[in-house]
Amino acid sequence: MTKISLGLEYATISACRISLMSPELLDSVLLQTDFPELKLHASGKVRDVYTLDQDRLLFVATDRISAFDYVLATGIPHKGRVLTQISLFWFEFLRDLVPNHLLTADVSQYLAPLQQYAAQLQGRSMIVARAEMFPVECVVRGYISGSAWKEYKATGAVCGIALPKGLQESDRLPEPIFTPSTKATSGHDENISFAEMSKLVGPELSSQLRDLTLTVYKKAADYALQKGIIIADTKFEFGRTPRGITLADEVLTPDSSRFWPADKYAPGRAQESFDKQYVRDYLEQIRWNKRPPAPALPVEVARRTSEKYVEAYHQLTGLELDV
Repeated sequence: MTKISLGLEYATISACRISLMSPELLDSVLLQTDFPELKLHASGKVRDVYTLDQDRLLFVATDRISAFDYVLATGIPHKGRVLTQISLFWFEFLRDLVPNHLLTADVSQYLAPLQQYAAQLQGRSMIVARAEMFPVECVVRGYISGSAWKEYKATGAVCGIALPKGLQESDRLPEPIFTPSTKATSGHDENISFAEMSKLVGPELSSQLRDLTLTVYKKAADYALQKGIIIADTKFEFGRTPRGITLADEVLTPDSSRFWPADKYAPGRAQESFDKQYVRDYLEQIRWNKRPPAPALPVEVARRTSEKYVEAYHQLTGLELDV
């Protein structure tokens, strides 16, 4: 289960509303959803998922944010809408490469009982086809950063893939590499080798997922670079539906990827990013021990983080976020 900043399992507080936001930002932040007419299927660090029927689910992206494996009590304005709208953009952009689970994001087409929640759902929700999800994260890295950088410094390889000597932090790799991971129910996912993945899902499916992951990443990364964003790495989730292997969950968002501004890219150090950088920096600055309870975020940190998410959406799509 997902850990939360108050030291409770997330399901324990699913009926509660927790907010330490300043009043001036509170109205624009959604931390919890509550639709009594529907059965809660799952609740993660960001998304609440409800069962509509045996074939369909309702995904709702809240404004929750996690750092160091804990969901903070402070939300980020507009974050859920940014994540949903970016995913919708990529679903459309990639639809010729791989089927996706999206059925509709038009709230006017939702079930009648949900219309009373239209204002809450608008822009941050989608109805999707249920998929039999594969028990691995399909991670692809075009640049070396984060846990991959640490592993490379220690072993010269990442997930069993030997890399050239002398790489610097944030260097672009000669070719993107596929570095799958397990799906952890709490804490960090764990990197695994392709051979270990093959034991989990079979060699043929593993090869299909690896090839598809690399193909999707290359197309998206080439496009994003034209828009001034480097997608350093990202993770995909795939499942099986009647359409075959299907792209699901969120896709190529600042939460599932490292987005770096291309005009500020410089190897040899950590990069600026379009994601939780301000949150992590603040928590490190105040020397939080990364144990519950997590401190609330100052208004300025939440606002600046929100601006980076919205900026990423605008830069990728050329559109203004309807908030």
